[in-house]
Amino acid sequence: MLQIIRTNASHPEFIQLVEKLDRYLAVTDGDDHAFYHQYNGILDIPHVVLAMEGEIAIGCGAIKAIDTDAMEVKRMFVEPDQRGKGIAGLILQELEKWTLELGKSKCLLETGLQQPEAIRLYEKSGYAKIPNYGQYAGVENSLCFEKRLT
Repeated sequence: MLQIIRTNASHPEFIQLVEKLDRYLAVTDGDDHAFYHQYNGILDIPHVVLAMEGEIAIGCGAIKAIDTDAMEVKRMFVEPDQRGKGIAGLILQELEKWTLELGKSKCLLETGLQQPEAIRLYEKSGYAKIPNYGQYAGVENSLCFEKRLT
């Protein structure tokens, strides 16, 4: 039975999933991987969600404060053999709920042009494309999104 749990970046299952995510992104990002990787550390991420099937984590996502009114969605990943089951959407919903509980009213995120599945997920989940923010401003292979929460 699938469970969505809240934890933090020190959870061993989260660390393992992030290692798999980084290997995946090293391929999809190609020459741009080093640039993106520098912004994807997990030490400063206090809010992590895991999708658990029994004792095994099969997906993850996280949020961190980006400004006084927004959280940034980070480290979204679902095991390849578990994709297409709505798990990423459940993780994202929990992250949005947590964002509201923390007193923030929107989520921001960045994803790469080479990640069409992620782009579809965010658009399907009500995220709107916005100009690239922060370190992603002017980066051609990045797409940034925002969702105002209610």
